[in-house]
Amino acid sequence: MTILLRTRPAGVAATAAALALSALAALAGTAAPASASGPATTASPASAAAPGAAPGDLAEPAALTLPRPTGPYATGRDTLFLTDHGRTDPWVPAAGARQLLVSLHYPARPGSGGDPAPYMPEEEARLMLAQRGLDDPEWPGLVAATRTHSRTAARPAPGRFPLVLLSPGFGTPRATLTGLAEELASRGYVVATADHPYESTGTELPDGRVLPCAACDVVRAQPDEAARRTVLATVSTGRAADFSFLLDRLTGPRPAWRHARAIDPHRVGMAGHSIGGDAAASTMAADRRVDAGVTMDGTFFDPVPARGLDRRPFLMLGTDPGHAPGGDTSWDEGWERLDGFKRWLTVLEAGHFTFTDTPEIGEQLGIEDPDAPLSAVRSTAITRSYVTAFFDRSLRGRPARLLDGPTPANPEVLFQRP
Repeated sequence: MTILLRTRPAGVAATAAALALSALAALAGTAAPASASGPATTASPASAAAPGAAPGDLAEPAALTLPRPTGPYATGRDTLFLTDHGRTDPWVPAAGARQLLVSLHYPARPGSGGDPAPYMPEEEARLMLAQRGLDDPEWPGLVAATRTHSRTAARPAPGRFPLVLLSPGFGTPRATLTGLAEELASRGYVVATADHPYESTGTELPDGRVLPCAACDVVRAQPDEAARRTVLATVSTGRAADFSFLLDRLTGPRPAWRHARAIDPHRVGMAGHSIGGDAAASTMAADRRVDAGVTMDGTFFDPVPARGLDRRPFLMLGTDPGHAPGGDTSWDEGWERLDGFKRWLTVLEAGHFTFTDTPEIGEQLGIEDPDAPLSAVRSTAITRSYVTAFFDRSLRGRPARLLDGPTPANPEVLFQRP
């Protein structure tokens, strides 16, 4: 995937960013187009020059913000730091027990809570941007300070709500799924988004330590594609163990979250981006408590079991043509094995990161990906609408006409029926 930096001239910086994004896509198991390593060109400026500025000078981007959630509930956010003493960390055994950082978004009482929850630590933002070849010194602070719509210490809304687990892409912080988490919370879901230590460009612990992506190094060290896919399958099954542990800590007899009574443990779904989508299927295969799953552009390195998923519903939402029939063959195989309600949707002009916060933040920074021209507005609307409709149907038994077939309001979304 090639990116364009609207605020910079074409050349070395833009090309380096294109190569970094291509490498990240390859590491995540997503085939990059042939143009990924080609020269980048300059797009139009993202913002006008300030009055009196020299020719060619551009104003700094304004404060970044996520789109406002559309549901009827205000939203709150808590953070949990959990330790699974029953498992050693699979990537850095010397680190000891496996640990998880979890963001919990939930329906909240209007007007309660403190400040808006922070988006991500600045060092996490710096490492994430550096992986993508984006080294502007101002950008980590801007990304870290992205405005969210959830309040810290907010009181939960009355009632019990379905739980949705979210898993980010390989090498990607959990914060990049914040927009989807806030949308689901505003529509009456408790959402638990996990960072899997040593599987992200950087995970900042409560004591200030930042864990590197040791798993990325393991993948890069593999001698061939088959070996790389084997390691990535291990990533997916390891995340399944993470989420089974997280379910124990959220819905067990001694829950770790102070507002655990807000969760209905009998209605649980899971969605993930990239390898997080594979982890959704892996978790369902390993843990009967998860009732429905969604992959957002994730290859099934750990295949859907031949026996299926016990007739539980599953949504495959991906790029077109990359995840159309005959593209990623793991989807063709997975489709045949899924034995419950299922939908295979692909999105025209989408890119691998379309289903995350990346389009919204990227557009505000003046970044373009010509291989994924779908606008941030449409990227956000499609992801929110179809994921929410699927969980409304699967966990609440509500009608979801959006999943019945193509609609004029969403011409980019194709229903695949191989």
